[in-house]
Amino acid sequence: MSRSGSSLRGADEALRRALEDVRARCDVEARKAADPVHFVHRYARRDDQEIVAMIASALAFGNVKALCAKIEDALARLGPRVAEIADDPAAVRARLAGFRHRVYRDEDLAGLVIGARAVQRVHGSLGKALTDKLAASGDLREALGAWVREIRERGELGAGAGGRRGAEHILPDPSKGSAVKRILLLVRWMARPADGVDLGLWDVPTSRLIIPVDTHIHKLSRNLGLTERKSADFRAAEEITAALARLDPEDPVKYDFSLCHLGMLQTCPSKRDPEACEGCGVKPVCRHWRADATGGRRGTRRRS
Repeated sequence: MSRSGSSLRGADEALRRALEDVRARCDVEARKAADPVHFVHRYARRDDQEIVAMIASALAFGNVKALCAKIEDALARLGPRVAEIADDPAAVRARLAGFRHRVYRDEDLAGLVIGARAVQRVHGSLGKALTDKLAASGDLREALGAWVREIRERGELGAGAGGRRGAEHILPDPSKGSAVKRILLLVRWMARPADGVDLGLWDVPTSRLIIPVDTHIHKLSRNLGLTERKSADFRAAEEITAALARLDPEDPVKYDFSLCHLGMLQTCPSKRDPEACEGCGVKPVCRHWRADATGGRRGTRRRS
């Protein structure tokens, strides 16, 4: 079913108001404390911040409490000057010996840290390495693929692993079609302007960013009509970003932090549930609640 330009603009304006309200009502300090980005804010030096952000984003999957405990463990092992210790690959491997987090083993995290530091030293920063590749290719996904490959090669990440899952998962290849949520999360942290959550350290234009899609963002995005894709893959991330770009073409992923944490707090049931949906900031524009043009309710997608 198609909508006229005026009704589309009206729907977008209603969505924009709802998402801006969610941003305004988000308790940033409280939610940042429950988000792995808070580890990056502990460090003052840019080289440390970049590598800590790599570690924190790479380990950011699964239960939040458990993953934050593992990030804490990794950083405690590496010490207060992460970049400095990363100059000594043998020391990194020794300090991380015995580290485990889900599918990751110590050599996976060591390879990531060593490779990231090597790229820093060659290019001046991880951000400069990425922006150089983006300037060369003109496409963020392609640039990220080249950036990932360089980090993996310089850290010998996965060398001799025999296809073991952890080595492939800790820094995945964007060309394979998955949402690469953790890599896009890292880029959002480092490229968006410093706002108390993101740090504004990289020169990647915010208009080029792609939203990191986890289960919360995917579920809410389907309910808000930002994507119809059932899989939380890279194409879904592109569709969601394109829809958000209608609201703010210069910074479409600015809604990610508050919307993701809304999903974490609200535990969206993806159906009409008066109790569970009470107080949800996007309820007025959710497909399960908003009225359609005939006065009914949108509970399922219409077929033409």
